[in-house]
Amino acid sequence: MYEMDTRKRALALVAQGRSLNSVSKEVGVSRAAIRSWQTRVEPLKRIGPCPRCHETPSLPEDPAAYSYLLGLYLGDGCISAGRRGAYFIRIACADAWPGLITACEAAVRAVRPDNSVCRVQAKGYVSVVGYSKHWPCFFPQHGPGKKHDRRIVLEPWQREIVDAHPWGFIRGLIHSDGCRITNWTTRLVGGERKRYEYPRYFFTNKSDDIIQLFTRALDRVGVEWKQANASNISVARKASVALMDAHVGPKY
Repeated sequence: MYEMDTRKRALALVAQGRSLNSVSKEVGVSRAAIRSWQTRVEPLKRIGPCPRCHETPSLPEDPAAYSYLLGLYLGDGCISAGRRGAYFIRIACADAWPGLITACEAAVRAVRPDNSVCRVQAKGYVSVVGYSKHWPCFFPQHGPGKKHDRRIVLEPWQREIVDAHPWGFIRGLIHSDGCRITNWTTRLVGGERKRYEYPRYFFTNKSDDIIQLFTRALDRVGVEWKQANASNISVARKASVALMDAHVGPKY
């Protein structure tokens, strides 16, 4: 690894009209290196090691961001193999929620800060795409087929993170497969029918395992919920909605 001063000195000599051969001899650097510096003078960033691949595995650097990203992945995410042993994580985010897209991208960057992240526009949604050889290490739930057709069970280290950061996990699941809506009903008051509006949260997923992970996290933070049907969880009690509003809120 050459210091930046050495790189700049070599380029300055080349800029004076000197040949690569003479600059190479004077500075003590190969001609190939000097050619590469003419395209990019900054050294390439080294990718940080995967905390899950250590002899003694450790937790991701930012467990709160990971908890949120785990929720997004279980809802609207997938991992696919690329070239040379690399993998791509893709989180689909509707165009209607630009704040969610930004939050998703920030979470991907926080979990793998040294890897590339980009946005890929499609019709009606944006895929936030992250590149890394280690996504399956971070999301061992990765596998062939749809999530609701296979078992989804958290590893002990993932449960540790979700238990420590349940709101991030809940937020990720709501941002992917949930919503905050305003319901209404009518009541007779003094012989006059009046309309009442009230907010509630819904979470919809076909996987029984993911439903259970969601409701377990709700139980942990004291949110009351009801199962409307096999695929839908409703949070409608006033105190629980207020708690969700304080930590999750509507999509934006």
